[in-house]
Amino acid sequence: MTEYRRILLDGAQVEAVRSGDNLIVGDGRVVAIKNAHHLPPVVPTKIIAVHLNYRSRVDEFGISLPGTPTYFHKPTSSLNSHNGAVVRPERCNWLNYEGEIAIVIGRTCRNVSAGDAGRYIRGYTVANDYGLHDFRDTDAGSMLRVKGSDTLCPLGPGLVEDWDFQNKRIRVTVNGQVKQDANTNEMEWNMHYLVADIARTITLYPGDVLLSGTPANSRTVYPGDVVEVEVEGLGTLRNHIVAGPTPVRDDVGAQPTESDEVLSTAQGGDWPHRGRRAPQPPRN
Repeated sequence: MTEYRRILLDGAQVEAVRSGDNLIVGDGRVVAIKNAHHLPPVVPTKIIAVHLNYRSRVDEFGISLPGTPTYFHKPTSSLNSHNGAVVRPERCNWLNYEGEIAIVIGRTCRNVSAGDAGRYIRGYTVANDYGLHDFRDTDAGSMLRVKGSDTLCPLGPGLVEDWDFQNKRIRVTVNGQVKQDANTNEMEWNMHYLVADIARTITLYPGDVLLSGTPANSRTVYPGDVVEVEVEGLGTLRNHIVAGPTPVRDDVGAQPTESDEVLSTAQGGDWPHRGRRAPQPPRN
């Protein structure tokens, strides 16, 4: 396996190859990973995410999987990187992590079979598909603001080629405590199926990203929290939560809400909401 990382080096965006604890740039310069300023490992034209894929997540909500996957879109302006700050806007309380694996397309892909889809994948990286559930009652189910707000799509730290996605552990910790712990064998639809499904009608270009779903136990995080997503063979993506200094405007658009839909989703489907007040977040 070969791992590539994009970093900011002396004011320039460069790609480097990982060698142990160092990154080697094409011109021969060597940067220690601990000192590197990471960028998202790819520059996609689009980011597409599957709604549900892990059986533990489906069981948690007590629902049934559809017969085929459904998807949503995260704009490229939501991109973030390893060690980047995830911003929770003022007047929003229900920001959740979702540890995931991201598929990165390697060459133009359109109308391919699941059996051939692997030839169009360059590699994989770690992702965290953050959701701002305060807006879950808006956007007619598209989740544009829930999943597409700025900083809510960290990727990294690197892009790994020739990685086998089967039987790999994915784990999320918050402030060092394990919150999500699963295996890719839980996935209903594997990486090749997802690529082939989307590419039936949507052309995928080099660098495009598909997020492959999250397991059970997505929960709310707060300013000051440190969230790490670790995937066996891909490394660990680390981000910290900060409070945005600017409130969501109240003179236009739908406003943040705390409906049953918002609260039960933010609490992972296990909140006994009938007749009870939801657990209140810290007011940082």
